[in-house]
Amino acid sequence: MFERPTITVNDLLMRAPSRLAVQVIAGRDGLESKVIDSARIQKLGLALAGFTHYIHAGRIQIVGQSEIWYLEHKVQEERRDAIRNLALERITCLLVTKNLTPPIELIEASDKAGVPLLLTPVVSSDCIGIVTEFLHHELAPRENRHGVLLDLYGLGVLLEGQSGIGKSECALDLITRGHRLVADDVVEVRRIAPERLVGDAPELLREHLEIRGLGILNIRELFGVSAMSGAKQIDLSIRLERWDECRELDRLGVEQQTIEILDCPLPRVLLPVSPGRNLSTLVETATRVHLQRSRGYDAARDFVERHERLLARDEEKNFARDEQSNTVEG
Repeated sequence: MFERPTITVNDLLMRAPSRLAVQVIAGRDGLESKVIDSARIQKLGLALAGFTHYIHAGRIQIVGQSEIWYLEHKVQEERRDAIRNLALERITCLLVTKNLTPPIELIEASDKAGVPLLLTPVVSSDCIGIVTEFLHHELAPRENRHGVLLDLYGLGVLLEGQSGIGKSECALDLITRGHRLVADDVVEVRRIAPERLVGDAPELLREHLEIRGLGILNIRELFGVSAMSGAKQIDLSIRLERWDECRELDRLGVEQQTIEILDCPLPRVLLPVSPGRNLSTLVETATRVHLQRSRGYDAARDFVERHERLLARDEEKNFARDEQSNTVEG
């Protein structure tokens, strides 16, 4: 089972989109200790009205115009009671939108409880969209895979296999044919939706490919910017295995294999490797076959169906011949 990532409020400040322009008003003591583990956003309105059981730890609480208006229209003691009832120790952070000025009571309570109180000039509706998108990216389940990720015919194709089997050499040949490199050696995979995986290269390895005997190559410098791709959705996994280690192969290609990455099913093709086999052509062809299947055509199944029709036709002819023979004899 994979671990779900988390970020601190300070990570949010450092990595959030610049258009949020987030500032810290109070609660600096909690910037490193308060942890965000959910991409879901909450508005503080219900909690201020007394429904504090709706507050979930690990989420960002939005304080917008309606919440500020609600507090401003209470006398000071009522305002203090509403803020005191929030159970601030359960709150990860508060984000005030539209550059609104929060009540001094909220500032003081946030400082005392060590709950970061943040401010952004963005209006609530836009802020929720921006923060949610950012958190979906940052908190997406992820893992590193040993392999090569390429952009072939618009599809993200993940090449995997034992070290030294020829993944990078195959990738280099595919790049010379006009395909694009996403990542070599280490592929950072994120699950951004229940059935959607995205792969990217670590910052250090981006644009580079290692070829034994040649060393580290900079693909952008060798082949130009068109040979590179940014983060790419992964649509197909192709595993390279040595010929003598492939115990069970579907000769017809009728059975479609899958592999699970981060609990997400991904179509997989197993390609045996042996001297003389043109891996680049095989990988291109496997990708084309996957494209055809996704569009509704499966050559292997079509072949099997044609074979079954021929067998059925022969059986009908034999049956008719037997019937005719029985009639003559009778």
